[in-house]
Amino acid sequence: MNILIQRVKHASVQVDNQNIAKIQQGLLVFVGLEKDDTAALLKKVTNKLLNYRIFSDDNDKMNLNVQQIQGELLVVSQFTLAAQTSKGLRPGFSSALHPEQSEPLFKQLVETIKATYPKVQTGQFGADMQIELLNDGPVTFMLNFK
Repeated sequence: MNILIQRVKHASVQVDNQNIAKIQQGLLVFVGLEKDDTAALLKKVTNKLLNYRIFSDDNDKMNLNVQQIQGELLVVSQFTLAAQTSKGLRPGFSSALHPEQSEPLFKQLVETIKATYPKVQTGQFGADMQIELLNDGPVTFMLNFK
């Protein structure tokens, strides 16, 4: 599982020119599911997302997590994070989890996060989404769970 997180001032998702999700300060979370990912990872992923200290404290040090700032999360499935890019000029997706397996696992991840911290919005699985964001920093991290 590859997760790209961005610290944002705000972010939103549109599908077919309709706003479907919008957050203020918090984390934009892109989730790339791979064939070897299982539900056993979900608690570990949730713990890291909710406790990862990337927000500034009073001394301008990254010491606070999203919960401590009462931020929001926008979680979006993005299979392209599972791409193999080391060879050739076109990404390969053979390691990406098939949609039939990834959609329930993605939904289970969202529910696992919400069970601990309810300030969660999501994109629409499998849709052509337009995502607008204002990255804060910029601060972006790739979290790999292998």
